[in-house]
Formats: sequence, structure tokens, C-alpha cells
Amino acid sequence: MPTRTTPWPAGTPCWIDYGATDVDAAREFYGRLLGWTFTGGDPEYGGYLNALRDGGPAAGMGPLTNPDDAPGWTVYVATDDSAATVEAIRGAGGAVVVEPMEIGPLGTMTIAADPQGNAFGLWQSGEHTGVRVFNEPGSLVWEEAAVEDVAAARAFYTAVFGYRFDEIPDMGGYATFATDDRPLGGLGPVQPGLPKGWAVCFGVSSTDDTVAAVEARGGKVLHPAEDTEFGRFAVVEDPWGAAFSVME
Repeated sequence: MPTRTTPWPAGTPCWIDYGATDVDAAREFYGRLLGWTFTGGDPEYGGYLNALRDGGPAAGMGPLTNPDDAPGWTVYVATDDSAATVEAIRGAGGAVVVEPMEIGPLGTMTIAADPQGNAFGLWQSGEHTGVRVFNEPGSLVWEEAAVEDVAAARAFYTAVFGYRFDEIPDMGGYATFATDDRPLGGLGPVQPGLPKGWAVCFGVSSTDDTVAAVEARGGKVLHPAEDTEFGRFAVVEDPWGAAFSVME
């Protein structure tokens, strides 16, 4: 089981969390679907929960801070210097939605958006280093951004995080991004019928069984399960309209 207990390198997607309108219901849905247990929920941290897989943090979950927002997943990128990254975001035409905010001894959180309005977070770790369990069923295996202007998005994320983009042949402009030799995620054009912005993909032991479980619990399928060279893949939506992907 891949694990990591030290801070992730700057520029690496390092944490994800879910903003819920009904935390108890979302906890039940994702806990049963992905085999998560939960810790936290303390009032001093706004009821925020850590979702654990095999005892290691796999994701976060908490109530939406703005009740007008739609439920959904946020991808956080590691930074060693929140203030400098915020300056780079603004310099590249992005916006800062939530200024860097210290979360006690755990770390510093920021919420930002690229020039096309796609939201993402920054995490400067303290005691909480981010995802510790990954690339296993019930944990994060990939993250990607679907954007309207691919060239502009590449320019923005390169300016802010120093990404190198490697386009995959015959995938309509989809490219992986990296800061060294290991791909960290992907970026490509918005696809018909699928949402725009940053998205998360969870590993599962059976894509077909997971899709069936999503539908049985009130969700729906946005992209039916299909075999790819990377594994069997599907895009689904939870009962509150938040999209995510699963990969076997």
C-alpha cells in the first residue's frame, strides 16, 4: 500500500476535500462506497473530518462555508510558501478566493481560481502533510482539470507551479503535467456532458460494482465504464450533484 508521511513536494496535488450540504449523509455515502472511516469533526475546526483508508488520511470532508456553493471536491496543491504562491497566482491572472489561513498547527490553507474560474486549493503543511494513502482502492489515484482554453491554462499553471506538460497522442489535446519525471495529473479540454474544472479520481477494486453502488444510492453515471490502457474508468455523480471518477 503506497503511503507517505512527509510533506509533498511543492507543485504536487497533495490533498482533496469535499464540501457538503449534509455532512452526515455525505459521510455515509462515501464511507460505504470507498471503505472510509472518519476522525475529527471538532467544533474548533468547523466540524471538518478526515477520511481514513486503512488507517491513513485519504481525504477531508466538511460543511460548505458558503451555503450558496454547490457540493463538490477541491484539489489542493502543495506549496512551501503560501504567500509567494499567492503572488504568483495573481501575477499570472488568477484570483485568491480565501487568503492563506493557518489551521492551527496543521498547516496553511488557501483557495484560489485560475483565470478561467476553475477553483483549486493550496496546502502548506504543518502537522498535517496531506494524503498519506494513495494509489490504492478507496484512495486518490489521479486528478485533472477540464478547461475551456487549454493553451491559456497550461501557461497559467506553468507560471505558478513550474509544470511541464506532455501531450498524449490521439487524446484531443489532453496532457499530463509534472515538475520532474513523474506525471502528477492531467489537463485537457472540457468534454460534452462532463463538468469543467478540477476533478478527482479514486481507485476501486471493481469499477462496475462501484458504478452500480453509486446508482443504487441515488447518484448517476456521467460517463459509462469503459476499458482504457490505464484501467477501467467511469465518471459518476453523487446524490448531491458532485462529480468524481473511479478507476479499477
